[in-house]
Amino acid sequence: MSNIRIKKFTFNPFQENTYLLYNEKKDAYIFDPGCSTAEEENILFRFIEQNELQPVALINTHCHIDHVLGNKAVTDRYDVPFWAPDGEQAMLQAASVMADMYQIPYSPSPVPDLWIDTNHSIRLDGEAWELILAPGHSPASMVFYVPSAGIAIAGDVLFRDSIGRTDLPGGNHEELLTNIREKLYVLPDETIVYPGHGEETTIGYEKKNNPFVQG
Repeated sequence: MSNIRIKKFTFNPFQENTYLLYNEKKDAYIFDPGCSTAEEENILFRFIEQNELQPVALINTHCHIDHVLGNKAVTDRYDVPFWAPDGEQAMLQAASVMADMYQIPYSPSPVPDLWIDTNHSIRLDGEAWELILAPGHSPASMVFYVPSAGIAIAGDVLFRDSIGRTDLPGGNHEELLTNIREKLYVLPDETIVYPGHGEETTIGYEKKNNPFVQG
């Protein structure tokens, strides 16, 4: 039985989901901090500090603007390594342009300490996670699957009844559908998917009901 716990925050005008994964020892991973205002930053930091969590690392599932808005605030606040998928370099570099386009205040993200791939080791409570490369929404989107907890932090790869949009730079519709079918739909049906937007879902539900990914 896994002791991993998850806390979701929904931030910024894009209603992006930021996640904390943590255990009973208070070790915590921060995924996709989308906080775009001082108030949103304080909501995240207050939860971390009131619960006496010890951040271990900051992780981006991909580097679109709505998922990286809080990167600088987190790395300024906590002395933690910052990891992002190798292949997302152009997306992170373009974030300032996207922020200007959408008129969102943005303190530019630092460069990751490490551009990670599927060989990177992430552990909590001694268990190795599975890093799944699933591009299509962005060039190197990653899904972080925790087998014992039966959960997957999916970024914008798969949503409840939907999929990540593929009309942005670096998107590829057929590639995304193939990756969902071949890399996510092979996970156990009861796997809970925590997406970058909207409510959580399960692999089994999406296999039966998702109108975008059939067959």
